[in-house]
Amino acid sequence: MTDKAGAYALLLKQLAELVRGETNETSVLANVAAAIHQASDRFFWTGFYMQQESGQPLRLGPFQGPPACYAIPVGRGVCGTAFAERRTLVVPDVELFPGHIACSSLSRSEIVVPVFRPGGEPVGVLDIDSRTPCAFDETDTRCLEEAMRLMAAEIYAG
Repeated sequence: MTDKAGAYALLLKQLAELVRGETNETSVLANVAAAIHQASDRFFWTGFYMQQESGQPLRLGPFQGPPACYAIPVGRGVCGTAFAERRTLVVPDVELFPGHIACSSLSRSEIVVPVFRPGGEPVGVLDIDSRTPCAFDETDTRCLEEAMRLMAAEIYAG
């Protein structure tokens, strides 16, 4: 097990305890963003963009890091594209992503993981930025997708 995989294994255990029995979306998103952000010094900005109503833009949710964009249109930028395509996007260099929305000029790479309700309907995305190019890989993808499944199973179970 790599150090990164080991750190994620510990994070997933922590998140399982942190979200167990909790159903308040804002509270859970806030604590999950904080726990993930604290898990690695690679993470410059960690937070959620959530869709309040179908057809509406993604709106800024709980996050850790500097101020961020308030709204991201579905299908635009990394977050809006990941949401629209219902898949995780890893962007090694944000400057090369067509239509990248630069909330901070310090961001160099990014991973965006959709959050789904049971049944597969997307409700938002987890967005993590790094100041380092090529900061994210398959380990990040696999573990962060698992973290979002674990979280969503608690807050959207009802």
